[in-house]
Amino acid sequence: MKTSWKAITIGIVFGLVLLLLLMLSTSDKEEEQPVTKERVEIPEPKEEVEVTDMYLPLRNSEKRKTPITHVVIHFVSNVTEKPEDPYHLEDIRQIFVDYGVSSHYLIDREGDIHQFVSEDRIAYHAGTGSLENFPHYEDQLNEYSIGIELMAIGTKEEMAEFIDEETYEALDPSFIGYTDAQYDSLAKLLDAIHERYPEVERSREHVVGHDEYAPDRKTDPGSLFDWSRLGYE
Repeated sequence: MKTSWKAITIGIVFGLVLLLLLMLSTSDKEEEQPVTKERVEIPEPKEEVEVTDMYLPLRNSEKRKTPITHVVIHFVSNVTEKPEDPYHLEDIRQIFVDYGVSSHYLIDREGDIHQFVSEDRIAYHAGTGSLENFPHYEDQLNEYSIGIELMAIGTKEEMAEFIDEETYEALDPSFIGYTDAQYDSLAKLLDAIHERYPEVERSREHVVGHDEYAPDRKTDPGSLFDWSRLGYE
């Protein structure tokens, strides 16, 4: 029987195609690399700080033109006028309005944070004074700082300027000193400030008490404030 050359040619071509496909498949398998999964650590987001805006009139502050390098801690209450109810938020805010003073933040007894002044404005909270390692800040710490008020009442001696001994002795004991909620909120707020302003170092040289800046005239935050709760060296 005669074999058709056309059929032979088609068979050869088909065979070559199959051989080529087989070689390519083998080559791909040899070059294929094993897939490895690498563990990627994703940092957990920092806890957000909840702040309620209660801005004071603009006349109680001014535009900031200087860098923020410090935080000043204060205490505040309305114990002089209302010793039986010294921590009413609106009463305390009105004290700032009436006296033309201000602070950036106020932390109430429950740890809620209220903002009185925007950080891009200078608040009138520190007044005259000096810091040993920052002599060029004498009488002008307001320009370089954020002020934080905590609703609190100090010792009898620290409060002598505001109330007499009899009134102090009659105070509800729970009014005196600071609350755990306040320390927790203060730590979170300070952490956020450090993140926003690297110039505010995490140290006691940059986070100070009003009584350290102006020891001759101020007693806050006073001896009842536990600095160790903030973790600074």
